[in-house]
Amino acid sequence: MYDLAIIGGGPGGYVAAERAGAAGLKVVLFEKKSLGGVCLNEGCIPTKTLLYSAKVYNYAVNGDHYGVYVEKPSFKYNEFVERKDKVVRKLVGGIKAAMKGFKVEVVNADALITGRGADGITIKAADTGYVAKNLLICTGSEAAVPPFPGLKEAGDVIVTNREILALKEQPKEIVVIGGGVIGMEFAAFYSTLGTKVTVVEMLPKILGPLDDEISAMLQNIYAKRGINFCLRCKVTGIEGNTVVYEDPDGKVCRVSGDRILVSVGRRANFNGIGLENIGVELALNPAGRPCGIKVDEHMRTNVPNVYAAGDVTGFSMLAHTASREGEVAVNNILGKKDVMRYNAIPGVVYTNPEVAGVGVTEEEAKKKGLDYKVVKLPMAYSGRFVAENEGGEGICKLIVGAKYHEVLGVHMLGNPCSEILQSMCIAIEQEMTVEQLKEVVFPHPTVSEIIKETAFSLK
Repeated sequence: MYDLAIIGGGPGGYVAAERAGAAGLKVVLFEKKSLGGVCLNEGCIPTKTLLYSAKVYNYAVNGDHYGVYVEKPSFKYNEFVERKDKVVRKLVGGIKAAMKGFKVEVVNADALITGRGADGITIKAADTGYVAKNLLICTGSEAAVPPFPGLKEAGDVIVTNREILALKEQPKEIVVIGGGVIGMEFAAFYSTLGTKVTVVEMLPKILGPLDDEISAMLQNIYAKRGINFCLRCKVTGIEGNTVVYEDPDGKVCRVSGDRILVSVGRRANFNGIGLENIGVELALNPAGRPCGIKVDEHMRTNVPNVYAAGDVTGFSMLAHTASREGEVAVNNILGKKDVMRYNAIPGVVYTNPEVAGVGVTEEEAKKKGLDYKVVKLPMAYSGRFVAENEGGEGICKLIVGAKYHEVLGVHMLGNPCSEILQSMCIAIEQEMTVEQLKEVVFPHPTVSEIIKETAFSLK
């Protein structure tokens, strides 16, 4: 008998296992692939490792901007991939060590929920039965691949975030279907290396949920670097290595590439794990179709002692969201009062320059009918930014309440905004005002000072 069974060893599952194990619970964790889930093995970590290699190469190419001259800078793509694999192995090994340290039993097998009785929830894995008082479902998500005509026939030309990370050679040309976070990060990576990149996006902008002004600035930066953006374009089919799409005027267009990356979003993995055997209720999307496991603010499902966290809920598909949701579930299992809040979930796009934001965007504030003010400054108001980003573009944008000047949202473009955003997550969580931000001492010289400078520009 286990106190807690967790299905899925990604950021939601393994973090929950650590917290539960540290609290003295007897935990079994089921993972059919590798610990770390998509984030560590097929997403966050490997892509950021590749992106950093590309950034280092970019520094070498543009070293003359800083008085550094590198003759004929070059790179070896296969060594990028080898280093990526080494980083992943190291981090997976770290999670394995953590599980052992917290006395979490790890079962590398598919897990099937078989029922629920007086003793608890029953699970079957590798022909062995398990019983647990509590169950946490963290089965994550997978790439959504629309049934484009001709897609199956295209074979290996078609790649998702999983297959593209396994490529051993750099494509000379690549077509990216979808201008979201995954699409733009791979577009940025390959364009830096000299690959011809075309992004086909159905929406009128890239990075749909992000602040409109910032996404437009990033698109302009990468358009100048050679990426071809086809916006308001609907893909109608695949012909071998060619993407067929309709432009905004309805004209049929074609663009070809050595590879076609399909990155139009992700869908929750909730099928085939036995939810129907215990009656777990699913959430529905606006079209009335199941999109994830339905949970409350405590991460509880409709079935007593059964919880869900991470992408499988179909809500906020981010690794850090999953980790916090896993913590909330474990805290409630332990009898601690804890709820999941989504008002300060940060989002980052690891292009070069980076994009980072938390809280409401200006567009969301308008849609919600909030009484707000916008205050913004170029990143060039930070001396450190100017020193380290020769000719670099950037902006810091604050969305604040019109009456009390409480911080509602912060959105930035410019390196290294991913590393300075956390302070604004805290500001929103603690309902800080701009006046309070002005009283905080920021280290000098740092790019983070742009936040205080922007606060002081509020009139």
